Amino acid sequence: MKREYGNDIFYHYTDFQALDGILRCAQLRVNNVLNMNDAAEMSHFMRRLCSAVVKRLQDDGQQEKAEEVRKLFQEELKKEFFYSAYAACFSFYRDDAAQWERYGNRGRGVCIAFSGGLLQKMAEGDLSLHTVFYQDDMTDHYLVKMLYRLIRDGAELSGENPDIKSVMNEAWIRSVVFKHPSFSSEHEVRLVMYPYEKDCFDVKPCYHVTKERIKKYYPLDLKSMCREIGVGLEDLISEIIIGPESTQSVSILQDYLRDHGLHELAGHVSFSNCPLRRPPA
Repeated sequence: MKREYGNDIFYHYTDFQALDGILRCAQLRVNNVLNMNDAAEMSHFMRRLCSAVVKRLQDDGQQEKAEEVRKLFQEELKKEFFYSAYAACFSFYRDDAAQWERYGNRGRGVCIAFSGGLLQKMAEGDLSLHTVFYQDDMTDHYLVKMLYRLIRDGAELSGENPDIKSVMNEAWIRSVVFKHPSFSSEHEVRLVMYPYEKDCFDVKPCYHVTKERIKKYYPLDLKSMCREIGVGLEDLISEIIIGPESTQSVSILQDYLRDHGLHELAGHVSFSNCPLRRPPA
């Protein structure tokens, strides 16, 4: 059953450069999930799925089939980069210490409040909106049951088998919204794109070059997305919170907003109340 986010507010923790991109350029970046802070992103779900199917087969005394499943998933995990999705991440938590540390430039950035209901309306076509699940035990997951049923019915355990390939494709899609339980405090929501699903993807990739590496991302046109559903940027974004360790002047940020036509949003700028303090060096 699809979750409705009508009155929910999602909080996006980021730095001031990203804030400028979102507000002045009306562009929201979705980044490769494999570059995010969970080192087991996507592969965690696939490995737990494999373990659940293997255990069920072993419990049935089908050790040989269990080994075939292990080999199948070993080969599948080699395709992780091909299946990698791109996402923009939000939290249900406002002004949260852990979020400031991990995503808000260690408390020196900003937290931007987005309307969950409007993001959901925008999440059509290439985009989808999902609440992240934090889970280790996949025993009762529907994909475990699907794979087990295929194996029981004698399906060839090969990535070339159309039925197996279909299940694996669905598994990679599901993997993007499952994370290790140790990240459960983030209470995360993701706006997700799956570029590999389409032969002709209509959003062109961009590349951000730093001193250390090159990152690939897809820019979402917020003006166009807002126009599609008949709202403005200030309907989508309702508040900006300045980080607890930031030296940003409220007045200057308000001038910045007014000078870019965001007069209403300028009245909804505040400092964090989070008592986060950086440890001495």
